[in-house]
Amino acid sequence: MSANTRRQPTGDGDIPSGTGQASSAGTPTRGATAAVHESRRSARRFWSARRIPAAIVALLSVAGMGLLLYDVVSVRADQPGMSWRRRLAEELATRPLDDIWMIVGAAVAMALGLLLFLLAVTPGLRRVLPMRQPTGVARTVEVHAGLDRHAAALNLRDRAVRVSGVQSARVDVGRRKVRARAQAHFRDLNEVHADLDAVLSEAVSNLGLARKPTLDVRVRRPKKG
Repeated sequence: MSANTRRQPTGDGDIPSGTGQASSAGTPTRGATAAVHESRRSARRFWSARRIPAAIVALLSVAGMGLLLYDVVSVRADQPGMSWRRRLAEELATRPLDDIWMIVGAAVAMALGLLLFLLAVTPGLRRVLPMRQPTGVARTVEVHAGLDRHAAALNLRDRAVRVSGVQSARVDVGRRKVRARAQAHFRDLNEVHADLDAVLSEAVSNLGLARKPTLDVRVRRPKKG
């Protein structure tokens, strides 16, 4: 997820990420609440309900079982079975295992099975970042909060554009890394980089994420033209 803003361009140049020195850009503040600390337990990811894949599998299963049940009832009632089932049974009985259609059918079935398995064992909801569990507060043991990556990117972008000298900024928030790209139209690039690194480091800490991402900050001059 990312957020960006832009103003008027004036020059060029670039400074890679590095360890910034805190300056007069702002005084560090306390976190949103003093009751939120690092939890010793590992952060739990949010699990997706997978409603659409579950609904598709359920509908296909019901349709297949309904056809087979109808065919079985027809045969038991001394009626001829469905032609497609007889043809399928004949093909499966006569075709060799190295036939191209047998191989393609087996590969498709294996791919679908692997996809369903991955959907069952992976949490999904990658856009939601788990937050730290509050400790030292009564009745909060089962609290499981999350932060949307786009909302986090907007928050960090807003903090970035308030730094003196920053003309525009773009912030991408991932699960393990926050990438900030800024353009500075005045002040020395090293000073802007140091201020921006300090401000964003504090902002990332105040997000209260269970797993603090690393910060990658780059500052450059906007291109002329």
